[in-house]
Amino acid sequence: MSKVISGMSMSLDGFITAPDDTRENPLGVGGRRLHQWLLDINDTDAKVLDDMRQSIGAVVMGRHSYDVCEGDGGWGDGGPVGKTPCFVLTHRPPDPKDVVAPDVFTFVTDGIESAIARAKAAAGAKDVGVHGATAAQQALNAELLDGIHIMLVPVLLGSGKRLFDHVGGPVELRRTWTVASEDITHLRFDVVKQP
Repeated sequence: MSKVISGMSMSLDGFITAPDDTRENPLGVGGRRLHQWLLDINDTDAKVLDDMRQSIGAVVMGRHSYDVCEGDGGWGDGGPVGKTPCFVLTHRPPDPKDVVAPDVFTFVTDGIESAIARAKAAAGAKDVGVHGATAAQQALNAELLDGIHIMLVPVLLGSGKRLFDHVGGPVELRRTWTVASEDITHLRFDVVKQP
């Protein structure tokens, strides 16, 4: 059965970007450390990353993630998972002529529920990945998130954008899997649904 799963690299103090994330510096000042493991990937991390990519059939992401990562070298002519369909939450869709990969990106203006439903339809039996802090928080608050995969990076950034800043209350998680590599620790949790 298809699941909705957020997967992000995160510092030990909870940040997924450092301060001042822009198109020129998508991870913020000092934030490149969060993705260094991808540049120096080892066999353990490569297998986890490949398994994760293979399981994703569509992605939901926020407009800020799209704006800072797409174009000018970002993901090239695809999205965070290659040519996998991406549904971008936004209040202001870009002009279609400005979209770098129109076959990949669809802009959704009617909320997280609609974006998740559209992504599930596109993903078929595969999972829906949720990319970015705002999209993950909205999915969690709407009780649409089934799982969380954290790539925990052993660094304290001190500031930036936190993954779980705007969560509307206690959320119970069940750890389902842990793998430690030389550079990071992969943690997977199921979101415990309240009856």
